[in-house]
Amino acid sequence: MTAHHKLWVLIADGEHARVVSPSPEHLQFATHSAFDSATAHLASHDLGTDRPGRSFESMGTLRHAITPRQDPHQAAKHDFLVRVAHQMNEQAKAGAFDRLVLVAPAHALHDLREAMSAQSRDKMVGSLGKDLTKVPDHDLSSHLAEWWLPHAAG
Repeated sequence: MTAHHKLWVLIADGEHARVVSPSPEHLQFATHSAFDSATAHLASHDLGTDRPGRSFESMGTLRHAITPRQDPHQAAKHDFLVRVAHQMNEQAKAGAFDRLVLVAPAHALHDLREAMSAQSRDKMVGSLGKDLTKVPDHDLSSHLAEWWLPHAAG
């Protein structure tokens, strides 16, 4: 009896993510689940202040801008990626997949890897530094052939 390895591919950016898995019957990938950030289309002022605060000089009347710690959009994207990674951690713990590939732009890959549990990282078989969130399922095979290449019938 040969072992069947369930491959999941997490395709993400800072606002959208989806999990796809190979569908040998159709010789392509199919979306298993999708996540969208609730803050994806909000303006900076809706996420928090987009202007630095002001500080007064202790000697005199000069005022200085205080540099914000992080841009609100960047913080929201980071938080979204951490939530997605935690979802993957829960799925890894439940045994939903045996192998995992991460596909995301470089900054998002970093955030995802940092938030992954040891169990999830142990199941990772690769990563790809590309934004494929807008690529339809039927066009993913050529990008992901390294981890799954469907066998032609006959």
